[in-house]
Amino acid sequence: MPSQRIIRIAFITLLSSVSTPLLVNFPFPLSAPRALAQTQDDRTEADQLFQQGVQQFQTSQFEAALQSWQQALMIYREIKDRPSEGQVLVNLGVAYFSLGLYGKAIDCYEQVLAIVKENEDRSIESYALGNLGNAYHSLGDFARAIEYHQQHLTLAKSIQDRSGEGKALGNLGNAYNALGDFPRAIEYHQQYLALARAIQDRSGEGKALGNLGVSYRNLGDFPRAIEYNQQYLVIAKEMKDRQAEGNALRNLGLAYNSLGDFARAIEYQQQNLAIAKAIKDRSGEGKALGSLGVIYRNLGDFPQAIEYHQQNLAIAREIQDRYGEGNALGNLGVAYSALGDYSKAIDYFQQVLAIARAIQNRSSESHALGNLGLAYNSLGGFQRAIDYYQQTLAIAKQIKDRQSEGKVLGNLGGTYYSLRDFPRAIEYQRQFLAIAKAIKDRSGEGQALGNLGLALYKAGNLKAAEKTLIDAIEVRESLRRELNDANKVSIFEMQSNSYRTLQQVFIAQNKTDAALEVAERGRARAFVELLASRLQIDKLQAEGSNQPSKLQSPTIERIKQIAASQNATLVQYSIIYDAFKVQGKEQTKESELYIWVINPTGEVTFRKVDLKPLWQQQNTSLANLVFSSRQSMGVRGRGGGVVAELIEEEKPTRRLQQIHKLLIEPIGDRLPSDPKARVIFIPQHELFLTPFPALQDASGKYLIEKHTILTAPSIQVLDLTHQQRQRVETQSIPSLQEALVVGNPIMPGVVLNPGEPAQQLPNLPWAEQEAKDIAKLLKTQAITGSQATKVAIAQALPKARIIHLATHGLLDDYRGLGSAIALAPSNQNDGLLTAEEILNLKLNAELVVLSACDTGRGRITGDGVIGLSRSLISAGVPSVVVSLWQVPDNSTAFLMTEFYKNLQQKADKATALRNAMLTTMKQQQYSDPVQWAAFTLIGEAE
Repeated sequence: MPSQRIIRIAFITLLSSVSTPLLVNFPFPLSAPRALAQTQDDRTEADQLFQQGVQQFQTSQFEAALQSWQQALMIYREIKDRPSEGQVLVNLGVAYFSLGLYGKAIDCYEQVLAIVKENEDRSIESYALGNLGNAYHSLGDFARAIEYHQQHLTLAKSIQDRSGEGKALGNLGNAYNALGDFPRAIEYHQQYLALARAIQDRSGEGKALGNLGVSYRNLGDFPRAIEYNQQYLVIAKEMKDRQAEGNALRNLGLAYNSLGDFARAIEYQQQNLAIAKAIKDRSGEGKALGSLGVIYRNLGDFPQAIEYHQQNLAIAREIQDRYGEGNALGNLGVAYSALGDYSKAIDYFQQVLAIARAIQNRSSESHALGNLGLAYNSLGGFQRAIDYYQQTLAIAKQIKDRQSEGKVLGNLGGTYYSLRDFPRAIEYQRQFLAIAKAIKDRSGEGQALGNLGLALYKAGNLKAAEKTLIDAIEVRESLRRELNDANKVSIFEMQSNSYRTLQQVFIAQNKTDAALEVAERGRARAFVELLASRLQIDKLQAEGSNQPSKLQSPTIERIKQIAASQNATLVQYSIIYDAFKVQGKEQTKESELYIWVINPTGEVTFRKVDLKPLWQQQNTSLANLVFSSRQSMGVRGRGGGVVAELIEEEKPTRRLQQIHKLLIEPIGDRLPSDPKARVIFIPQHELFLTPFPALQDASGKYLIEKHTILTAPSIQVLDLTHQQRQRVETQSIPSLQEALVVGNPIMPGVVLNPGEPAQQLPNLPWAEQEAKDIAKLLKTQAITGSQATKVAIAQALPKARIIHLATHGLLDDYRGLGSAIALAPSNQNDGLLTAEEILNLKLNAELVVLSACDTGRGRITGDGVIGLSRSLISAGVPSVVVSLWQVPDNSTAFLMTEFYKNLQQKADKATALRNAMLTTMKQQQYSDPVQWAAFTLIGEAE
């Protein structure tokens, strides 16, 4: 689903609540107090109670620790041991802090300062000042926190306490991080890091690295955030500090969550959770559960998210952590908001607000008010939302929280946008932008520019909107630049609004060519960059050079050249979304479909299709039409089992014709009349699942009967696969074999449903016959049964010119990279060759055919389909044939044999596949589209 048109920011999730996870001066060293010459029995009892409290605190039994230390305090006071009284008061403050009772913690620390004046124990004074700063930090009073940390820093320097000096620097960095002043936060953390290294304080070095990672994550510099936390993790493991290890893992999980790499985020948080349980850190366990809840919410798995947040809430209440309780309640509110249950969300936010006010936490109060504003905004209660936002803004300004100030200004702009008060929306987004720039928050800057550009567009200021949106895209692309492929894909999902809005701006100005350039720039960027970098590496190695050229998205002239080099008509689709009032609420819905047709002669035609009638009149959507067309065909598995129920008693004709009317009819006059001429479709989102060959015109004629069809994730990918074909044709590899043909290996066991035992995949006898028939045509031996092990096939793949794999395919639409080809297992592995493993190969084949189920599917993203086809092309293959659904075993065997017969007759790959489909559909037993229309050729026809 597309993200909202205006980016609104929820104020309280675990992501924000742990932005200062390392209060490095948090507890006073938990050691026994000094003994004085008083009543020995009393002192022994007090010392035992003190140590008992230490042990209880270390297992998150904060209430029990509190009671032990209170009893110890009474005895120390009775025997008039003032120094020990001061020490136990410090730890009592820590216990109150852990319970979220910051006012009582402050009272303890102030008593410590009074005792210090009597005995001039500057060391204890140092701890008290630092912990006072931490307590005020947790109350959201960052100005007072900074004041105490500065006093702590001055005192630590005066008594030459280098360790205390470092902790003060770290806490100052945390305070400025909370205020959104990330450059100053980083400056303090760098000072702390340098000092910790100078005094060889490995623990402090790790904490400084972790805090730097947090600050860089807040700045949107995710590669650096990950790098610092990886260093922190190494130190924590080296020191066998399990709690620090958990902190580092949590920070890494948060960074990957910000990137949208949810699989890795979950992995890190699960490790963090396991450590917290192992060391009986109930507070850490709750935070890990909350982090997992946030990730699952981002994945759209709201029941799982709510379950994790409820577990977090239970732990917070068990250990009487009021601050943690507020965070858990806030996360539950955000989850229910995402579900559209705003009344329940409001109830949770009201509970958060009550707790924040009870513990006098101004920052949490501000966040709760902001989230109440978001909930009422979603309900259409715009004036009430504005009232809450204004309260949020007042607190943010009062506590000098610049980041929250920027967020709420952006949300105010979003509400005025919903009210169609565009001048005021523009003004608030400009204020948000100014703050984001001031605090160097690049992520916030990108959001503000995107929102501002949209408001300017709706206000009719097209020139200003154009410039602003281009700036937004530049900022967002800069955030992706240093990421790896998987993370580029993930973060792009959260940045796609600006590309769509800029297309609308250009279309409104009748700049259809410029809109095409933006549409192309906004898709498959990570794929393009990965392909280009691998091609460039090969080229530079061949030339003995090391100067890569910078990759640019194609201009309109380059797009025309690509169409000419492909000798094909290119059809690019772009789905546009907009905000509409539906039953009194603002919802993001499909608005229009932009279609560009680029003929090989260089003519570019633009057409526009109105999609609003789909949901306004027919209560459906383009996505639903695509899915229902597949269901109406009754797709079956290779083993013959039905895997989708017919949604109604009808032939698929009506739905296939309805999609044809939307996707093909508007451009029918621009498509070639010669059925042998190639048409390459570049889909988007759910259109990747469209059965293009089976689409039918009003007369019932299939599209494959009228055109030779290919697909591609983007126009620029076509340019790069063309270069790959040239590389394959010119390479000289003596050991390169003609073909590798695999069919019906001994099937591996696979866990089909979580919690169930592995089941062996069914045997595919037709696939074995298919492999033998094709191997005979290609003058090679088919590899079948126990010989087709993953190890053997993986070693043979780089040595083959043509690769044909007739087996089961496994679909992973969660990560995409977990999609796999089933091969025979062995002692060394499970037999599953995954997309992730293929991605790391270097293949030299000109063609790979995955004659298996769902091999063209995977995780659908703005970067295209993340799965087997993408991995094969990235590994160097210019032409890949894959399937879009679970294909009947016998018809596949027939179609594939026909395909290779056509290749033997010197037909190009696209023509060979088309002719194979036409021959297959003429067979009475294979005439239904489900039998022949699943396969698509991605990449090069030649």
